[in-house]
Amino acid sequence: MSLEDLRTKAIYQNSIDTWIAACDEKKIDWYETEHYKKFIAHLLQNGLNLKKFPLCIKETGGMYERGKDKSKFAEILAQLTDPNAAAYTIKLNDQALKIIRDFKLEN
Repeated sequence: MSLEDLRTKAIYQNSIDTWIAACDEKKIDWYETEHYKKFIAHLLQNGLNLKKFPLCIKETGGMYERGKDKSKFAEILAQLTDPNAAAYTIKLNDQALKIIRDFKLEN
């Protein structure tokens, strides 16, 4: 699902679903928690107004594309103390989409 598709569902989305949609657009693997943390750091460093979101693991859905378990991914993140591992609410306006799409994974 693209970021635009996600935005049409609701203007406010959780950061995990936003991360997965951004990865789908870029054709990169979303199941790496270290990459997710870099993504959140990028959003915060670029001034995106993120609000912590108490994401219920059961609400994240089960198996996702190619057999990857979104619930398991969220559980792993929930066990980490790094603020960049938290789930946030993101308002998917034009500015946010630009910042999200500007994210690049650096090895």
